[in-house]
Amino acid sequence: MNYLAHAYLSFSDPEILAGNLISDFIKGKKKYDYPAGIQKGIALHRAIDTYTDEHPATKEAKEILRPVYRLYSGAFVDVLYDHFLATDANEFTKESLFDFSQQVYASIDRQIHWLPERFAKMFPYMKSQNWLFNYHTMWGTEKSLEGVVRRSRYLTESGTAYHLFEQHYQLFSDCYRQFWKDLLPFARQQYEILRANNL
Repeated sequence: MNYLAHAYLSFSDPEILAGNLISDFIKGKKKYDYPAGIQKGIALHRAIDTYTDEHPATKEAKEILRPVYRLYSGAFVDVLYDHFLATDANEFTKESLFDFSQQVYASIDRQIHWLPERFAKMFPYMKSQNWLFNYHTMWGTEKSLEGVVRRSRYLTESGTAYHLFEQHYQLFSDCYRQFWKDLLPFARQQYEILRANNL
């Protein structure tokens, strides 16, 4: 899952949200530099990522992209899942998605001093361009696919990924729906476990 899903699966918990969003920018023992609540968000992010990678629906979705992008196919599927979450009428309306995005940015702004340098540099663009909201559009999803390339070491283009997204839209949508119905209760359970435990 990408930024929208990780934000949504923070269950309106500010420290969990911060940890969930910055997790990919925290390596090894650096997580111990953060308060317990943010550490729990980092742990939740990693549990969600592991579950996502191992889910059969995700593996099916990745097979569409794997011949071209190999190990990066999962990163592209994460972005596509955020598109389908943003357009999932069971989770958001267009108005509630916008409101949710603004709540996320405000919460992160209040914790700005905890952001690692790379995320801190990226966050103003995320907020000003409203990445979380724009996942509901095709062009916003295309821009997010381009972002995977910018953050990668070896990728040179995302145009093929976007073409495959358009070509296999229904398949990706079906994979998301199979996956999301399992992920949502899993993430809630992991959140409750983490919240109950002392680090």
